[in-house]
Amino acid sequence: MLAALLLSFAVIFVAELGDKTQLVAMMFALRYRWWVVLAAITFATTLVHVLSVAIGHYLGAALPGHLLGLIAGAMFVFFGLWTLRGDSLSDDETSRAEKATAPAFFVVTSAFVLAELGDKTMLATVTLASDNNWLGVWVGSTLGMVAADGLAIVVGAVLGKKLPERFIQIGAAALFLVFGAYMLMENAFPALPVLLVGGISVAIVAALAGLVRALPERMRPPVLRPQPAPDEVDA
Repeated sequence: MLAALLLSFAVIFVAELGDKTQLVAMMFALRYRWWVVLAAITFATTLVHVLSVAIGHYLGAALPGHLLGLIAGAMFVFFGLWTLRGDSLSDDETSRAEKATAPAFFVVTSAFVLAELGDKTMLATVTLASDNNWLGVWVGSTLGMVAADGLAIVVGAVLGKKLPERFIQIGAAALFLVFGAYMLMENAFPALPVLLVGGISVAIVAALAGLVRALPERMRPPVLRPQPAPDEVDA
């Protein structure tokens, strides 16, 4: 078991470095408290890797990855539009602490479960579980994932203290939309090269941004409308 745990930790930690879910972890750390993000990632990773280990141990690599990838991509687009729209709750309706815990935990958990379905770290866990101790693979892969994303959370938390909220909101929405477009393209056209899929995804999001910018000001999301100058706000 120990050998499977150490092997799984190393494989998943390396596989997660630079992966889209690590970038998502960094983005969430810009908006939410670090411990909420880390707890949600740990919970989501535990759930997904239970599924991965079960598939690898009992069924082999039988998960319909393309279908799950399409669903996950569509959900990422939804999260991007949701983030761009912004939070509709006011301070009178919900306290600051409530807005930073339960909704954040749900959003982060949902995003990570969807992002991991059919992702290379899930497939790597399935492969490891097919030939190693299932409990060791489960514990090791979960710890490796949390450790890698923990590094991203630290970076995101540090950056969050230096970046304005409007920039963070727009950047988070853009990341979600790019990830969503990438996952949809990747699973709809699996024969396309990775770089081409990435380029098309970025181009789609850029075109969408151009269309939104061309809309009348009243039809844009509040975060994309011209911001009043500080002296106007004070007045």
